[in-house]
Amino acid sequence: MTKVKNNLAALLLGAGILLGLVALGILMGSAVDKFKGYERTVTVKGLAEREVPADIVIWPIQFTAASNDLSDLYADIAASSERIKRFLGEQGIAATAVSVSMPAVTDKSAQQYGGGQRPEFRYTALQTVTVYSGQVDKVRAAMDRLAELGREGIAFSQNNYQGQTEYIFTGLNQLKPQMVEQATVEARRVAQKFAEDSDSVLGKIRRASQGQFSIRDRDKNNPHIKKVRVVSTIEYYLSD
Repeated sequence: MTKVKNNLAALLLGAGILLGLVALGILMGSAVDKFKGYERTVTVKGLAEREVPADIVIWPIQFTAASNDLSDLYADIAASSERIKRFLGEQGIAATAVSVSMPAVTDKSAQQYGGGQRPEFRYTALQTVTVYSGQVDKVRAAMDRLAELGREGIAFSQNNYQGQTEYIFTGLNQLKPQMVEQATVEARRVAQKFAEDSDSVLGKIRRASQGQFSIRDRDKNNPHIKKVRVVSTIEYYLSD
C-alpha cells in the first residue's frame, strides 16, 4: 500500500513539473515576442547647417627689403613698418590690433658657394606686420587699398604660405543649442516618413549621438564666410 502511494506521489510530482515547464515555455515565448517587438527600431540622421561671417581676422602683411649695408637694411625695415602701421591707423584699425615681428635677415654672401655670380645685394630681409582684429570689414577694406603703399616703394611678399590671411569664427557655443534642435527635428521628420512608409508607429528615442561640429570656409573665394555643420544620429523605436 505504501509503495502504491509513493508511486502516485512521484507521478503527480512529475506531472506538476511537466506542466510547470510547459507554462514557463509559453510565458518565455510570449516575452521573447514582446521583446522582439520592442527592439524594432530605425536609425536616421539629421543635418543642420548655418552660414555665418567670421568674427576674427589674422592678416600677416609681409614685405621684403635688400641692401649691402646691414644698418641701412634695418633702417629701411623700421621705416616701412612704421609706414604700414600709420596706413592701418588711417583705415580705422586700432593700434592694439597690430604687432611687428623680428625681421628674418639673410646674408647671401655667407650662403654663396663656389664661383657663382655675386648677388646684387648682400643682405635681404623679410618682415611681417600682423593684424589680429575683430573688425573684419575694416581689415578687408584695408586689404583692397594696400597697393597704395606699393607705389611708395614697399615690396610686399604675396607668395609665402605663412603670409596667408586667416579668418576665424568664435561664436559656435551660441549656435550649438539651436543647431542641435534643428538636427533633431530633421531626424524625427525622416524617421516619421520611414514609419509611415512601413505601416509602423514611431516611438520614443532609443539611442542618440551628436556628431562633431565642423567649421569650414564656404568656398575658396569667400574664406571670411564660414559654414557650420553638425549631423545627429538618432535611433527610434517602431511599433505596429
